Amino acid sequence: MFKALVLNQEEKKTIATIEQLDDSHLPEGDVLIDVDYSSLNYKDGLAITGKGKIIRNFPMVPGIDLAGTVVSSEDNRYQTGDKVVLTGWGVGENHWGGMAQRARLKADWLVPLPTGFDSKKAMMVGTAGFTAMLCVQALLDADVKPESGEILVTGASGGVGSVAVTLLAQLGYKVAAVTGRVEQNGPLLEKLGASRIIDRTEFEEPARPLEKQIWAGAVDTVGSKVLAKVLAQMDYNSAVAACGLAGGFDLPTTVMPFILRNVRLQGIDSVMCPTEKRIAAWEKLVELLPESFYQQACTEVELDEAPKYADDITNGQVTGRVVIKL
Repeated sequence: MFKALVLNQEEKKTIATIEQLDDSHLPEGDVLIDVDYSSLNYKDGLAITGKGKIIRNFPMVPGIDLAGTVVSSEDNRYQTGDKVVLTGWGVGENHWGGMAQRARLKADWLVPLPTGFDSKKAMMVGTAGFTAMLCVQALLDADVKPESGEILVTGASGGVGSVAVTLLAQLGYKVAAVTGRVEQNGPLLEKLGASRIIDRTEFEEPARPLEKQIWAGAVDTVGSKVLAKVLAQMDYNSAVAACGLAGGFDLPTTVMPFILRNVRLQGIDSVMCPTEKRIAAWEKLVELLPESFYQQACTEVELDEAPKYADDITNGQVTGRVVIKL
């Protein structure tokens, strides 16, 4: 028997309960895993609270990422005792996810736990950190260098944003971090490497088609009018890596930044990212994240606390990462 957070739908409301299950309840897959840790992401918060249409089929175990130990495998790439990480592939949305003590998954979805990480550290990074690494890599691919100028990170106190700030600072970039709670989050963001903190209200006014050129690059986790404002302020030949829609999925902007300032808007998808790119990103995370990151940007909770923190994260009341010990 193992413990799981199970979501059901009753009268169009999502109900989250802790249940005791056995392996026969698990969906199909070729690798059985003892889950050590999962984490709480914004998407998980939407799923657990029912605030977003994340889950189509019930019952569902949420948790879009996990780290654990292989119990048994029908695929020769993984053996009993191997440590593995999973992010994305629709797990926690249409296939039972990480918020359970056991999971059965497809081998193609897994990545070997990189040397230098344990399960907890991997989930302190998690989908959010993995996505942040893809965003930073997009700026590197666009040839945005530290000497090019200042890099903006929106939603900087969230999971993706806080890791992006850390990674960029480690690479030598000057980072401006945008947060809605300057007094509360400013000191942490400065510890992570931000050179200055900007109140989110400065990005909530409607953007003009073009504004003063400020940013050599940007990582945007918010979308909507915040992203529109960012685009209007980008330098000539700059790049924006966009990975989130916490502020909405609309984009009230014009083509002006793209055709007059040669701005590149690069979408970042971590869900279906190819395996080789995944492995490279995880290895880069091990290389770049300092030990201090794991000491200041994480809250560890038990499985039965996940619904409370899910509500908090959807209300913008979570700073850094929340990991769930299974």
